[in-house]
Formats: sequence, C-alpha cells, structure tokens
Amino acid sequence: MKTAIWLYLFMFVAFFDLHAQYPILTPFAISLGAAPTFIGWMMGMYSLTHLPGNLLAGYWVDRYGSKLFITLSLMLAGVLLLYQSKVGDPWHLLLIRSISGFVLAFLSPACLAMLAKLGSSRVQQGKLMAGNGLVHTLASVISPAAGALLVAKVGFTTAFTVLGWALIVIGACSYFFIRETKSAAAAGSALDHSHHGLTLPAANPDMRAGGGIPWLFYGIPLGLACSQGILFFELPLMKASQQSLLTSGLLFSMVSLGALCTLSMMFLHKYSPFIRTTFGALALAIAFFGLAVGWPAPLAFSLFLIGMAKGVVFPAMATLLASVSSASRYGRVFSFLAISSSIGAFIGPVVAGQLRHTVSPYFIAFLIMMLALTLLAPGKFRTADAPPVAE
Repeated sequence: MKTAIWLYLFMFVAFFDLHAQYPILTPFAISLGAAPTFIGWMMGMYSLTHLPGNLLAGYWVDRYGSKLFITLSLMLAGVLLLYQSKVGDPWHLLLIRSISGFVLAFLSPACLAMLAKLGSSRVQQGKLMAGNGLVHTLASVISPAAGALLVAKVGFTTAFTVLGWALIVIGACSYFFIRETKSAAAAGSALDHSHHGLTLPAANPDMRAGGGIPWLFYGIPLGLACSQGILFFELPLMKASQQSLLTSGLLFSMVSLGALCTLSMMFLHKYSPFIRTTFGALALAIAFFGLAVGWPAPLAFSLFLIGMAKGVVFPAMATLLASVSSASRYGRVFSFLAISSSIGAFIGPVVAGQLRHTVSPYFIAFLIMMLALTLLAPGKFRTADAPPVAE
C-alpha cells in the first residue's frame, strides 16, 4: 500500500493546484475582455480537447503503465500555467486552456488504473476509489478559497506562476516516488468468474463497452460532468459569488465539503455500486431542480447537497467499472469514463453560456441527469463481493 500512499500524496497536491484555478479563471477571462458566451466556449474547449487525450490514454496506459503519464501530465500542465500567466487576450487563453485539456486527459485514467490494480476485491477497490475521491475532495475543499485569496494578495500573473511551478515540482517528484504496479488479482491464480462479481445478461452483447459495461451506463458520467460544468460556469456569475473572489471560492468549497461528508461514510461501500450510482445521481438531479426553481434552502446548503451526491456517485462508478473489467483493460475502461466525462464537461458550459438568459442552467442540469437515469435500465447488474476480473 506504500504506492497508494505516495499516489494519494501527489494527487492531493495536483488536485489542490488544479482546483485553485476554478474560482479565478472566469474573473481572469473577464479581466481580459471575454464575454460570458466566450467563457462558456473556453471552458467547453478545455473539456473537448480531453477527448483525443482520453482515447490515447486508454491504449497507452494499458501498454506502457501509468507512471510515465502521471509525471508528464503534471509537468506539462505546470509549463502551460507558466505561459497562461503571461497571456494578454482571451484567444491566447483559449488556446492554452485547450492544450491543457489534452495534456491533463492522461492523468485521471492513469491514476484510476493504478489504483484499481492495487485492489484484490470489489470492496478493497471500492475503498481505494473512495480514497481517491477523499484526497480529491480534501484538496478541493481548501483550494478554491486559497486560489481566490492568492489572487487577491498577489494578482493573476503571480498566482498562475506559483501554481505552475508547484505542478512542475510535484510531477518531477512523482517519477521518483511512484512505483508501477501489477494487478493484485492478476498476480494470483486464475479465477472462474462465471458466477462472481458484476455480470450482465447474455442478451445484446453488442451493447457493451469497456470490458462489459452497457454503453448507456456512460450516460451517467456524461450527465454528471455536464451538470458540474454548468455549475462551475454559472456559480462565479451569480450575485452571491460576485461580491468578491473569496466568496466565490468559499461557495466552491461548500461543494467539496459535501463530497467529503459522504466520502467519509465508509460503510456505504458495503452496498452495491450500481445502487449507489443510481441513488446518488437521482439526489444530484433533485438538488439541481431545487436550485432551478429557487427553493427556500440557502445557496450554501444546496451546494453542500450537490457535493454529497457527488461523493456517492464518483467512487461508485469507478468501483463498478473496475469490478466488471479485466485488469489488462483498466486503462481503456477508465478512458471511456474520462471520454464520457469530457463530452459532458464540454456540453455543460457551452449550453449554459448560450441559454442562461432563456432558461435556468440548473434546470438544464436537472433534465440531463434525469435523462441519463431514464436510459439506465434497472436490473442489468448483479453484484457480489468477488475479486476483480483478471486475465
């Protein structure tokens, strides 16, 4: 587990660095003269350029391992942040963010594939995935407010420079301290999985993707990323966030605190990851509907609920994918997850930027989540506490 500890440490610093940019990117783009519609496209292009990176990551991570791509993604992202600190117009910012999207597309599949290989059972993999979510959330609780405070103290240029050098240093350290691992399941004897783990009905075999997952399942991460893209676009533009950068950062942190709450509930991993995914996505849709209709709950409380739902869904999806897939295909499986998330993250801010004056973006997020749930027919998955599939 030494590898997992080092991986968590480097992921914490990397996620802290990346999430610190969320509350300051929109004000930075506005300071360069960008309109809200342009900002929506800028955020969407960052996600769109994830797609070719995700496609390459799926094959390359399985072939060459995770370590190299973790190191290169972090270091190149740091270099791009140094260039970002010197941009003078919105189009240059759009170009750099687009390149950053491609570079960072390798990070998530590589990290998830490495963690999945460390688990020898569905429960253990669930705990490792929850640990990933916990580290991610701990970093994102502090980083938005820290990023906003950093900009308030030293300005955009110095803030991006500091964040860029931090990524370069942590990327270099990851090369020396992270050790490539083999699947714990693959290391053991061959197992008969005909009656274990997560299985699918024999019908419609062509409707499966990434090691046995029905294609429609990927509507959940797509809808989740779309709704989060809408939230990240809309939240800095709300009146409550425009009081100050620090206020905007604190509101982002409320989402992370909510996720931290549910990620700390380790007993949830005893339940089916499919059930957790379904109910978490439903709770997220309800929270966005509440924001759309202006329910009487305070904004901070609504964001906390959204974070709680995210804290349930993210590790559940990753556990479900790892449990049903062979160890040799983890890179490709998690690249499918990243691809669907990238598509959703592109659609969300672009649609919100175009339609925010016509309909509440939060209502769009609600509709997308409900559509994803509707397409996900119940009863397709059967779970058991079995080792992950190995070849």
